[in-house]
Amino acid sequence: MSTAINVICLDRPGMLRDIAGAVAKRGGNIVYTQQFVVERGMNRGKASVYMEIDCPEDDILGVVEELTSFDSIFDVSIHEPFEKIYGSRVIIIGGGAQVAQVAVGAVSEADRHNLRGERISVDTIPLVGEDAIADAVSAVCRLPRASILVLAGALMGGRITKEVKRLQAEGIPVIALKMAGSVPLQADLVVTDPIQAGTFAVMHVASTAVFDISRVRGREF
Repeated sequence: MSTAINVICLDRPGMLRDIAGAVAKRGGNIVYTQQFVVERGMNRGKASVYMEIDCPEDDILGVVEELTSFDSIFDVSIHEPFEKIYGSRVIIIGGGAQVAQVAVGAVSEADRHNLRGERISVDTIPLVGEDAIADAVSAVCRLPRASILVLAGALMGGRITKEVKRLQAEGIPVIALKMAGSVPLQADLVVTDPIQAGTFAVMHVASTAVFDISRVRGREF
């Protein structure tokens, strides 16, 4: 089981290396990390380094103790990992009106499953243009905990279809609204009603549901 820590440290070259070295010294394995500057300064800016670490609970306390001994670290806190807090992610990309309707179905269905103890979150981004949407589709496989993609629009094809194929090869299924273009031909599932598309997406992700997109792959509803 992973445990998360958040480190507030000096923004300087080699800081991430030093933190990772301290984690490795205590036998921890870093499974996810993100970092960003929280306070800029000419000589003493601050950065936040978030890490999810696989190691026994007793060892994480040793990691914290090791890190707090560094002069360049100001604070270390322990948290639940994002998997427990936000869970699996449903990603919705496309035109604003269609994205909004898919989100209605996804959020309503996610609420039903989250009340049973699951954690399913819904991420949306309305975009216009083939390149913008294709770039967003390409980035989905780099998003942590992304489990399924819904493409919501009136016309999608070309480079978007190529990125959908690559995403599917990474193991992430794609639901498309019924639309013009080649994307529906490549999608795992095509759904006419945007609210139902959002519902299907969450049902596929939820462990408390019986829907499996692989059993209806290639079909249209």
